[in-house]
Amino acid sequence: MSPHAPEGPSRRSLVVGAVAVAAGLSAERTAAADSSRGAPGGQRTRTAAIPAGTADTVTVGPGHTARTLAPWGTPLQAGAAARHDDAAGQTRQVGTHHSGLHFEPLTAAGQGLLVISHEYVDESLLSSDGPRTDTADGHLAKALAATGVSVVHVRRHAEGWRTVTSRRNWRITGSTPVTFSGPVTADHPELRTPYAARGVLGASFSGSTPWGTYLACEENFNRFFGTDDASWRPDELQRRYGLNSFGYGHRWHRADERYDLAAHPREANRHGWIAEIDPLRPGSTPVKRTTLGRFKHSGATLVEAHGKAVVYSGDDENGGYLYKFVGGTPWRQRLMQQKSPLNDGTLYVARFEEDGSGRWLPLVHGQGPLLRRNGWRDQADVLLRARQAADALRGTPLDRPQQTAVHPRTGYGYLALAGGTSTTVCGPDPAAARTASPAAGNRHGHILRWREQGGDATAAAFRWEFFATGGELFSSPKGLSFDRAGRLWISTGHSGDAYQLLGNNALFVADPTTGVLSRVATGPRGAELTGIAHTPDGREVFVNVQHPGERGADDPGAASAWPGHDPADRPRSAVVALARS
Repeated sequence: MSPHAPEGPSRRSLVVGAVAVAAGLSAERTAAADSSRGAPGGQRTRTAAIPAGTADTVTVGPGHTARTLAPWGTPLQAGAAARHDDAAGQTRQVGTHHSGLHFEPLTAAGQGLLVISHEYVDESLLSSDGPRTDTADGHLAKALAATGVSVVHVRRHAEGWRTVTSRRNWRITGSTPVTFSGPVTADHPELRTPYAARGVLGASFSGSTPWGTYLACEENFNRFFGTDDASWRPDELQRRYGLNSFGYGHRWHRADERYDLAAHPREANRHGWIAEIDPLRPGSTPVKRTTLGRFKHSGATLVEAHGKAVVYSGDDENGGYLYKFVGGTPWRQRLMQQKSPLNDGTLYVARFEEDGSGRWLPLVHGQGPLLRRNGWRDQADVLLRARQAADALRGTPLDRPQQTAVHPRTGYGYLALAGGTSTTVCGPDPAAARTASPAAGNRHGHILRWREQGGDATAAAFRWEFFATGGELFSSPKGLSFDRAGRLWISTGHSGDAYQLLGNNALFVADPTTGVLSRVATGPRGAELTGIAHTPDGREVFVNVQHPGERGADDPGAASAWPGHDPADRPRSAVVALARS
């Protein structure tokens, strides 16, 4: 860590703090570390540290409760069947593989909307007859209906939150019509195909805006495309975005030629964007904001500086980059002009230096290497090929960037890195990947943080440091979120032998000042804990449980039966509401 890094605990003190928790740090000491500064009404909010767990349930500490909400298949409208096994039924139910999460309060007391992103499907669980996406018999249609976004009305009762069948409930799926706004429009040559533009695919971690919209982030969209054409070879753009003939084995191209890379190579260019959705307008069309760039967005954290919208977003890839969008005009002014604040601004990529300094490099056509003579046609081309533009600018490759979060008072930014070798889809400077990595072969990941120059989110320079490293207490940090008290909530998504080392994935709380981490909940078997959201009054925390049972690839039900533990049912992703008793 640089001697000039931002003030805070040293890397050594963070490791010691983590070990203290693992050794049985008391709830009282953890509460003292969490502190009551900034808590609503000055009330101290305590979090009890718990040990690692392997049980097939969500486990919380003494005095806390965990209530399951909105599992995959929950009906959204009156008369809709639960867990219906076809595409038509799925469009009226909550989707699967919950990832991004946001709580939008309603004017009625104790009510709100949970907005949930659905990243992908588990082919072995999707239908009772097993994986059959290679036949056009409706299985693919259900897979598309199970992805996207769910908007779910919830109400607080004495015993906790419940879902409500309501006109406010609605779905965005992999087949929903979408539009494009910004430099890359729907009629751009690289987006033209015989098909109408449809679908939010690979919706991972998310974001929200002060004007009330939800930012659904398309992450691993390349998983859904493939081809059986033995003569097909990826071009440079496809290769850089991880497209290959097999995809992730979903075989959608066998059921619908839209997803065949050899037949329609530009269809994939319609994905990898951030789609803006208005959860309060059921049926409204998602708009893909192309000024934010095309890459595997793993979240979008929006803060305000000088009245402008600033959006941080990580690119979930070994060797992926951290990006920042800075609005060109105050967002309220843009809205008064009936224009989107996300259509006007500049996208930057982060360069981390070994001395703890950093720079934001603009992805602007005509500047630096992004010139016509170097093959860059215009600004639309730069944004469509954002990864390659970041390569040209020599951004710093990172160990699988995940979600970002910004402290509500100090302005420090935090980035979760899930871990990796930073060589899989690395840019032109593999050696630079070691700059912001705590170790070579960083398989457990880490969290780094930065502070913008002068505390100004629009600044071109920053200072950075390591905040916490994985391995002893946690592995593969992915979700980050600050509560009103200024505590950092962290969800994990490890797999493989990390289960033997650390047990099931878990939810942690970290004190940004002391660096002490507390494990406050553990998830069921085979599941990641993903998106995190808070109620405005700070009384509850929502967290997504994604793909319980995935660890048992041959028989997922044998690994997990959560949440219903019904032998006749399948494991299901869901939201969990955590609260004090």
